[in-house]
Amino acid sequence: MTQTKRLPIGILGSGKGSNCRAILERIQSGDLAAEARLVVSDVLDAPILDLAREFGVANAYLPPGRFRTRLEPEREEQLVQMLRDAGVELVVLAGFMRVLHEPMLKAFPRGIINIHPSLLPKFPGLEAWKQALTAGETATGCTVHYVDEQIDHGKILAQKEVIILPNDTAESLHARIQELEHDLYPSIIGEFCKKYNESKKQVGS
Repeated sequence: MTQTKRLPIGILGSGKGSNCRAILERIQSGDLAAEARLVVSDVLDAPILDLAREFGVANAYLPPGRFRTRLEPEREEQLVQMLRDAGVELVVLAGFMRVLHEPMLKAFPRGIINIHPSLLPKFPGLEAWKQALTAGETATGCTVHYVDEQIDHGKILAQKEVIILPNDTAESLHARIQELEHDLYPSIIGEFCKKYNESKKQVGS
């Protein structure tokens, strides 16, 4: 029987890392044929780094530089090198609050994915669940998409919808969206794992 090859992933995040936890739990349980090689944050004391340590995953703080919404080019080059050194094949953004540019996009073509708490192309940007509430939407949800040089943009891979209830607050709606995210994101990564295995079988490695 052919042994399943584990897809080497790198996770980038700036905050609590609830999606990171969902992914690492699926890997730990054997439900996801991936291997988390590295977790990187642009925030020194981000809880996602503690989470990586909890699961025994290599982790690093990357000083972002002087810009607020992106990395300095040399920092982004450094990030590429860190991920390459770790053997990462798929880069997973889990609450990473910076827009990636050419160094990363060129190094990982169609190899960077993100999850966003709205049904894109509606409500890109920050606190999308609040945007949906303010706009009087009847439904919203979450989207997994390829990353490009624009904010919350790129080819959509999958979406899940949640109905907005009459008594929803920003907190209650966000909580239900996160439940969907924690199921959808690992399942889409699982699709990448299958493709990775198929490609490895084809080259006979």
